[in-house]
Amino acid sequence: MRRFFESRYAPWLALPMGAVLSLAFAPFEWWPLAILCLAYLFAAWQYASPRLAAKFGFLFTAGIFLAGTYWLYNTIHEIGHAPAWIAIFLMFGMVAIIGGYCGLLGHAIGRWLVPYFSTAEQSDKRVSLLLLLLILPAAWTLLEWFRGWFLSGFPWFALGYSQTDTPLASFAPVGGVYTISLLVAISAGALVVLLGGSSRQRIVAALAIAAIWGSGAVLWKHEWTRPVNGPLTVAVVQGAVPQDVKWSEEYRDSTLALYRELTLPHLGNDIVLWPEAALPDMPEQLRDYLSFMWSAARAKNSTLITGLLHYGENGTDVRNGLLSLDQDLHWYDKRRLVPFGEFFPVPAFVREWMRLQSLPYSDITPGARHQPALHAAGQRIGATICYEDAYGSEQLSVLKEATLLINVTNDAWFGDTTAAPQHLQISRMRVMEAQRPLLRAANDGISAILDASGKVEKTLPRFKPGVLTGAVQPRTGLTPYAHVGNWPLVSLCVAILALALWPAIGNLRRAAEQLRTRAATARK
Repeated sequence: MRRFFESRYAPWLALPMGAVLSLAFAPFEWWPLAILCLAYLFAAWQYASPRLAAKFGFLFTAGIFLAGTYWLYNTIHEIGHAPAWIAIFLMFGMVAIIGGYCGLLGHAIGRWLVPYFSTAEQSDKRVSLLLLLLILPAAWTLLEWFRGWFLSGFPWFALGYSQTDTPLASFAPVGGVYTISLLVAISAGALVVLLGGSSRQRIVAALAIAAIWGSGAVLWKHEWTRPVNGPLTVAVVQGAVPQDVKWSEEYRDSTLALYRELTLPHLGNDIVLWPEAALPDMPEQLRDYLSFMWSAARAKNSTLITGLLHYGENGTDVRNGLLSLDQDLHWYDKRRLVPFGEFFPVPAFVREWMRLQSLPYSDITPGARHQPALHAAGQRIGATICYEDAYGSEQLSVLKEATLLINVTNDAWFGDTTAAPQHLQISRMRVMEAQRPLLRAANDGISAILDASGKVEKTLPRFKPGVLTGAVQPRTGLTPYAHVGNWPLVSLCVAILALALWPAIGNLRRAAEQLRTRAATARK
């Protein structure tokens, strides 16, 4: 095994291995690949020099995101009408940054950890249990958590998302998606031990796998929350308005008529939900239309909730909002904006160039970080817009009062790609973490109704207008993850790495002391 990973071909195999790992996620959901492919990286890291470990880490992660987020080109160029070179630059730039994270991690592992836990004297029949079952899984999980928030973050392809239909999904309400990532990583390390360890090491690895997956099976049906009140009848409206005409003045009236005609026959349901920015105008220009729909909904004891752009309190800043036409008006404003879609983190001179090139360049204003639950049909609702639901820990505070989740999105930006199924899989994880049902309205799909276990009960066909009807059971109570969030897991991973690095820190101290002694001697 060592001889292979020290060959010149092994690092370049990391690129296709990362690409294959992307198939573990929706829509393919070949979940064993998450374990098998990560095992390749862990096996490589235990033998690699710092430089080689960095190369393995960079190429492996680049493979995941090149294969998994190819749709960024379609979003930026085909839908956003940016020049192809800009789309390619942004796509490869993101891949380089995220790959760089893993490359730096690989270098640190090769520099500070491998020398102490995977020595040159080890044969191919002996590996480091501590390195493969604790240290590397903790490092990988900490990296996933870090890239999920640093510089706005991009939480896509955390390994935990690949396990939404396996026993490991049972750990979502216990510790969230990153806890599942840790368990996947431990399983990958255990697989390396099974393939290359001694007999005793293999027994330990087999016991670790049995404990992890057996515990998941035991927790499979456990309910951490409880039903409250009776079921609600719901209707989710999917307009399927093509993105290239969505904001065209020529199609404005037909879009308004489409949502009106789809909705009126279904008033009488407790909640009627429209997608993100469903209406192609500002509320001030839609006053009569919204007044009519509100009156019609109230006459049938329905609450209409719609995504809608609107001006903030100062009357100039634009916000991406969610409006609940309940007994009173209630707003939720999107907090997590899409880089290069809703805001542009570029210098002023670049923004001016974008304006001259007739490219989008103005920013939407984010909503307040802490917002109350949305009022609708006598319920308190935890609301998210678009890819906000990828930031699970930011939704936890609202669960103290929310009995139901909703997500509105416009995945038309991604076209007919794998992005929409990936996004739905992320939504399913949020449901599992909170054990709350979810209503999901997407402009052109995938609109869905999910029960509190994360099961997709109903969906609408993509790219076709329609209305999805059903019933959901509101729930109350907090899961363990809703109580504590990610901090116990992050603290555990930090503690593992700190203990692992202690020998290296001791050596650094001794080296520094030797340097000071030599300097003092030289001065004498």
